[in-house]
Amino acid sequence: MKGRSIILDQWQGREAAALIVDGRLEGLLIDADGPRPGSIYRAVADRPMKGQGGLFLRTPDGNAFLRQTRGIAPGEALLVQVTGRAEPGKAIPVTTRLLFKSRYAIVTPGAPGINVSRRIKDDDIRDTILEAAHDALEDAPLPEGAGLILRSSCTDADEAEIIGDVALMTRLAAQVLADAEGAEELLLEGDGPHALAWRDWVEPADVDESEGAFDRHEVGGMVEALLSPRVPLSGGAWMMIEQTSALVAVDVNTGGDTSPAAGLKATLAAFRELPRQIRLRGLAGQIIVDPAPFPKKERRQLESLLRSGFRKDETETVVAGWTNLGLLEIQRQRDRVPLSEVLA
Repeated sequence: MKGRSIILDQWQGREAAALIVDGRLEGLLIDADGPRPGSIYRAVADRPMKGQGGLFLRTPDGNAFLRQTRGIAPGEALLVQVTGRAEPGKAIPVTTRLLFKSRYAIVTPGAPGINVSRRIKDDDIRDTILEAAHDALEDAPLPEGAGLILRSSCTDADEAEIIGDVALMTRLAAQVLADAEGAEELLLEGDGPHALAWRDWVEPADVDESEGAFDRHEVGGMVEALLSPRVPLSGGAWMMIEQTSALVAVDVNTGGDTSPAAGLKATLAAFRELPRQIRLRGLAGQIIVDPAPFPKKERRQLESLLRSGFRKDETETVVAGWTNLGLLEIQRQRDRVPLSEVLA
């Protein structure tokens, strides 16, 4: 099946969204328990964590952990935003660098200036987008000290849509920033899967949001495949993706291919597929890849291939390099609950 489809439905009683491109699952969002990333709290400073360079905060949903501590006194109220999912038994990770993000615009308190995404190269388009933003700001000015980023999705957007989106975000930011004093409180809940799909999956697509959409598009089978650690690759090769308490282990195997180039072919196939598998499975933290044997001179090509795949994600991912044992280290921000835990 050719084309792009966005499927909005429920999965096991949870709000869910799927992105299917040419019959293959490319994006999957399933709501999880706990505070959503992007949620904004008015929190109250509690106690510093000596030796860890951080501070515990009180929120209505439990303790949060803030790495920044300078100039914050116990009992002080401050606005913080959830940066990722909290691991079991750990505090909610938060930051004081707030972002108000929508489909076309991001309001950035504390970072003034109006900027257009670098992905938009055409000067005429950039000027049109900036003009639309300035029109919006006449009626809904930015909060003092805040800036605005106009996202690459503005390229094909109608001017009225950009104006409305910018105005909505600036008014929302002003409302939240004006509510910084008082006891701990949830001021803004982060976006759920349906809102995230609208916000981030911006390329033209057919949208199916009627009841039973997941069944009609056979999304269930695609999700079930992600719960298996074994991922088939071209040429009979495969890789195993297994999550432990400390890290995610990826083991690449050549299968029945015994040719001299089997190891390189299997590793190339694995590195093309790995960013997609990591994204769909919601895996993060330390990821260690044990590739099939290949000549050491090919490492740079393989790293470039992997970085290119991860670059398509907004989740911060660092390909750290190779160990003395020939393993590849990857570090990825924890912004989602792993799929295996959501569906446990």
